[in-house]
Amino acid sequence: MTRMSDDLFADAAAVLAGWERDRDLSGCCLVTRGGETLFEASWGFADQAARVPNSQATRFGLASLTKMFTAVVVATLVRDGRLAFETPVVDVLPVHLRPTTLDAAVSVHHLLCHTSGIADYAEEDEDSPRYVEDYGALWIERPSYLIERPADFLPLFADLPAYRPPGQSFQYSNAGYILLGLVIEQIAGTPYPEAVRARVLEPAGMTASGFFRLDEAVPNVATGYRAVPPPGLHRRTNIYSIPVVGGADGGAMSTTGDLDRFLHAYADGTLLGDLTEVMLRPHADASDGFFEGYGVHLYPDGGWGHGGGDPGVAVIANRWPHDDLDVVVLSNTAGPVGEVRDLLRQTAA
Repeated sequence: MTRMSDDLFADAAAVLAGWERDRDLSGCCLVTRGGETLFEASWGFADQAARVPNSQATRFGLASLTKMFTAVVVATLVRDGRLAFETPVVDVLPVHLRPTTLDAAVSVHHLLCHTSGIADYAEEDEDSPRYVEDYGALWIERPSYLIERPADFLPLFADLPAYRPPGQSFQYSNAGYILLGLVIEQIAGTPYPEAVRARVLEPAGMTASGFFRLDEAVPNVATGYRAVPPPGLHRRTNIYSIPVVGGADGGAMSTTGDLDRFLHAYADGTLLGDLTEVMLRPHADASDGFFEGYGVHLYPDGGWGHGGGDPGVAVIANRWPHDDLDVVVLSNTAGPVGEVRDLLRQTAA
């Protein structure tokens, strides 16, 4: 299904149809300017076995895009005077809920902008000795169905030595956001998903979004599919390749429309008011013209947002404030979502 406001996106739609055929593109996109839909399209199937097509109502796994939600919840606690960005993590988390190697100087600020220096459980830096090429490999010997809360991740990194003292340099950290999930639970007094619902999803009007278990029969949830197998083998889903339910570093589920609402509620101050500028301030140099805000990537072209990738998940949601333009691309395969985003951005420019 494709919808366009005019023929501006006709060439892009043709390219994307080819990528659906040749590059395993399966998912949805939405492009809006000033709240008006410029282009939306869906490709592939939410359930390949039952041949259920993806649609704008389909909810996709978000992988690390979820970190934006986590950062917003933390900021609402700061806004409410219950926490400060400078608060040391050891002042919030009891001993049994923090790494044994945690430097007392690591603050909430360091976790938010990936400068804590703590060891990660799933390192995404290819130069790191703990680089994890396949996230799904983490769960071969660990039952993924037992990973339900932030605390369940602690055994994967709690005793690892830190990479470096806090504040020295940027290094993307999934474990850092697990700790932020624990901070949220301690301060808010609720489970992490409930804090996100109350402080992000409801205020932003994201009625279709949430943290849905992989073993629950929830309507309009796309099944994630691993790489296309060799001829003669069946396609495999990602049910054993990611935790059974999403958490603070990744795994919420949403639609293109809800994420567009999130970007607008973030940008116009609905979610954070005066703290919006603080969140979008460059707090760490991520190299090559990229900077890190609080839970948000800041791009050289003035855009901001976040992406994510897991087995059977590839997503990105970006906003260009000078153009009042949002582009959201969600996929239930490892499809070329970054290239889709670039094509749509160039077409809308």
